[in-house]
Amino acid sequence: MIAWAASAMIAAVGLTGCSVAPQPEPSSPSVPPQTASPSTSPTPTGPVLVPDGSAQDNLPLFTAVMEDVWDSDDSVKGRAYVDALTDAGFDKADMQVTRDKTSVGNAADAIQFSVLWGDECLVGQVGPSTKAPTAVVLPELPSGGCLIGQTRPIDW
Repeated sequence: MIAWAASAMIAAVGLTGCSVAPQPEPSSPSVPPQTASPSTSPTPTGPVLVPDGSAQDNLPLFTAVMEDVWDSDDSVKGRAYVDALTDAGFDKADMQVTRDKTSVGNAADAIQFSVLWGDECLVGQVGPSTKAPTAVVLPELPSGGCLIGQTRPIDW
């Protein structure tokens, strides 16, 4: 009986090695593989404006725009930040920016710019006195707007 069981086991093991491998399906070279439909558009890879979102939702785009301008030759020009934020979809009417120069004509140690978003503010600060560009969300000031002190008119 033991011999018969051993023989059956050897036969079973031997048969498992003889299984038939599946045959590959023939491919048709005249039919190209399916790709995305032509009506789909690429997905943006960076932050985007979220019109119905909060200031916090739009902080990534605000920060990305600020960093792009900071890395340019216009890094200490307030107008460059306003123009870039406008190009990104923020409303220029909701912006404030401080002056690039002091009252005696020297370059400002830092400039600030902001976008009022609902009852919150996206505020950026850049300049030689800052270690790195900074962007934050702050509450709107009780007096309205986002920046304290004198700002320059955005009349361009």
